[in-house]
Amino acid sequence: MNKNLTIAGAALLALASTTVQAGGDYTAGEKKAKEVCGACHGADGNSPTGAFPTLAGQWESYIEAALHQYKSGQRKNAIMAPQAQNLSEQDILDVATFYSRQPSTLRVLPR
Repeated sequence: MNKNLTIAGAALLALASTTVQAGGDYTAGEKKAKEVCGACHGADGNSPTGAFPTLAGQWESYIEAALHQYKSGQRKNAIMAPQAQNLSEQDILDVATFYSRQPSTLRVLPR
């Protein structure tokens, strides 16, 4: 039984490490984020105003999905649609990787 758990655990770790490596390039994402996204969302993804959402610390898959939706027109936003149109598939992966790894200034308020 323990041998089966060890094998299953090793397989899960191998799958998880493959998934992480399949993401975008952090350094390229940092550069693209500063060029395209930083003016509104902040250089590190912590928006300087409440007018734009904070991207720092968001799930990588969420950022990717949102950018794809803006690019395809599934999400309507007059500001984001043209920005997303100019991003390649690799740019989207890179930006999502960069912002997802940034520490967020968002805090959850206690109830």
